[in-house]
Amino acid sequence: MDIKASAKHIKISPKKVRLVVDAVRGMEVNKALSQLKFINKKAALPVSKLVNSAIANAVHNYELDKNNLFVKEIKVDEGLTMKRWMPRAHGRATPIRKRTSHIALTLGEIKDSGVVESKKQKVDDPVNLEDLAKQAEKKGKGNKKELKKEEDNKKKPDAPSQEKAKSGAKKGFAGKFFQRKSG
Repeated sequence: MDIKASAKHIKISPKKVRLVVDAVRGMEVNKALSQLKFINKKAALPVSKLVNSAIANAVHNYELDKNNLFVKEIKVDEGLTMKRWMPRAHGRATPIRKRTSHIALTLGEIKDSGVVESKKQKVDDPVNLEDLAKQAEKKGKGNKKELKKEEDNKKKPDAPSQEKAKSGAKKGFAGKFFQRKSG
């Protein structure tokens, strides 16, 4: 059983990531994680996150034992290269290439457990929209009178607000400011 995980567009050059990846290739998962913890490289963090992700995939999706896994294959490929430039003397510009990398990881089992299929997920029955509409109509028939009363109350404005609307008074600072007489 092979369990795969990948990390893409990591903003570290592939050459630097390969230094870290070569240290953990072929190791058991627990030993690889402890090795990555003490490697003093920036790439150690994304590689350890990737190993943890692959372990989580194996445990959750295939119900495999964490202690029975090893790093079967791990490879680093070149990702996109962002092109930037740096101003130099005499109006020149020199290119800067910010390289990214893609890491692909495959975990294997030390002793074959015989599990081949992934765990089946329970899916609820699909909802019929026509049935929901009918249920809503049945519930809504008794409440039509109450809805009409609420709509009538919304349409009737309060007496003080009608007076303000007739007098043309504006609220707030802007209303006072623009009512001033110029001259």
